[in-house]
Amino acid sequence: MVRDLIRSAKEKLAQAGYSEVDAEILFAHLIGINRMELHNPVALENAMQNVGDIAEDFHQLLNRRLSHEPLQYITGEAHFRDLTLEVGPGVLVPRPESELMVSYLLALIEQKDGLISVIDLGAGSGALSIALSTECERVRAIAVEKSPEALVWLRKNVARYVEEMRVVEGDVADALIGVKCDVVVANPPYLPDGQVIPTELNFEPEMALFGEGADGMDLPRVFIKTASRLLKSGGLLAMEHNEIQGPLISKELEEDFESIATYQ
Repeated sequence: MVRDLIRSAKEKLAQAGYSEVDAEILFAHLIGINRMELHNPVALENAMQNVGDIAEDFHQLLNRRLSHEPLQYITGEAHFRDLTLEVGPGVLVPRPESELMVSYLLALIEQKDGLISVIDLGAGSGALSIALSTECERVRAIAVEKSPEALVWLRKNVARYVEEMRVVEGDVADALIGVKCDVVVANPPYLPDGQVIPTELNFEPEMALFGEGADGMDLPRVFIKTASRLLKSGGLLAMEHNEIQGPLISKELEEDFESIATYQ
């Protein structure tokens, strides 16, 4: 029965343009094991002993996915580097591209001595600051977030991985007045007004996606201004942007920053 359920689900997902792997992830989530354990007969049999009529519950999860709801919202977790973060409605799902920014930053931090103070602006789930803190013991981070919905998930993730991390509720524009740090990291909203987005993104918070303005740069400019206020002399700002905003970001940085570089 399990094979038939998963096979049918894979066919429906493929027809809708989604990965067939989602069927295995959803089924494993439903019975409380990980995806790889589905292929372990003993683990699968043990898990199935604790469930009733699995077909109806599985179809409910599958229909949510076929209705374009993010897989991470359905399972309640998002994998980011070595972390398993709790996510759900009201917080942006962390993307693999953000994992690359963490790699760039860790390489640069390795060149610095002593403790490194990091401020994560618009922290969302906390993916960036938590990854930096767990992968470099010299990092001391503060996460800033203003969305009450996102703060719920941020606080859960911080408590799970880095209890000593400070979480600040507030707007980026006036956050942490008088505080200075070595590194500012941010994944600000940067989509231009009116940009057509995939249906799946409609489930995620608009305030975490759209940067305002025809070029989507209004809010990134606020993040840059705040970073220039927060950073010590010689400090480092790392910030995501879309594939065509590199020159615009670089121009905005020219007033207060040097050694500007963009990465694909």
